[in-house]
Amino acid sequence: MQRVRELIAGNMTEGIDGSGVTVAVLDTGLANHPDLNGRQLCFRDFVGGRKNMYDDNGHGTHVCGILCGNGSLSGGQYRGIASGISLVVGKVLDEKGDGETDAMLEGMDWVLKVRSRYRIRILNISVGIGSLEEPGRERTLRRKVEELWEKGILVVCAAGNKGPGDGSISAVGSGKAVTVGCHDGNYALGNPRRCETYSGRGYSGSLIRKPDLVAPGTDIISCNMNCHGFGGRIRNPYVAKSGTSMATPMVSGASALFFQKFPHMDNEACKRKLQYTATDLGLSWNLQGWGMLNIERLLR
Repeated sequence: MQRVRELIAGNMTEGIDGSGVTVAVLDTGLANHPDLNGRQLCFRDFVGGRKNMYDDNGHGTHVCGILCGNGSLSGGQYRGIASGISLVVGKVLDEKGDGETDAMLEGMDWVLKVRSRYRIRILNISVGIGSLEEPGRERTLRRKVEELWEKGILVVCAAGNKGPGDGSISAVGSGKAVTVGCHDGNYALGNPRRCETYSGRGYSGSLIRKPDLVAPGTDIISCNMNCHGFGGRIRNPYVAKSGTSMATPMVSGASALFFQKFPHMDNEACKRKLQYTATDLGLSWNLQGWGMLNIERLLR
């Protein structure tokens, strides 16, 4: 995470940590992890109906660590993008990381219901939803994203890992949502598993840039749900994961920093600023969108 912050943030985040900003996360849930203690405002389980917070897959905990882990178990080395934010977490994916459309829709409706109570500014969806067999379900998801957006919530979603084919971007990423693809700049050159080789892509030749932008996503080290105490020490506190799921909370975290510094800005303004301040990588629009997330420019 340290090298990632150097790539996308520069020195502009000093004194800005997302405090006062609430981010909703719809994912596999959230495990108890020392780096995330005190961040949670609310938890809701749309898969098993359990009351207590949990994560039986680890994906959601990893995503939340990228978003707002404080890095306490690593001396700050694996600190997330915006360690001061508050979390509202909905579990919509099961222990295999799979989920039903109905659970996602219920989670979105819940976010709409509690948005005022918890002052939710951002919704992070690190779930790449491919083309659905039922076009009606796909349209319903897109309409729900539009509804969230119209209520003032910045929806940030993953481009998905179905690339590099033309039009392989996530089904919910083609509308107003800020859609995040994956690219590591020069850090992962030579790595055959680097994320840009499978990041979901928009349609070549389209006048609309999708994804909107890209962020690093290869071998990102973040909170491990399976960390455990032994002999007074925490073992296995972090784990590396890759994909557009990891790139997405970087953009959500950057947006939280933006809303802390510019609290009167709305989601439309944040989206435009994310786009216009991105670093052009000289790649096609359907791969990079407007370019690489650049937090230093975003916060100027």
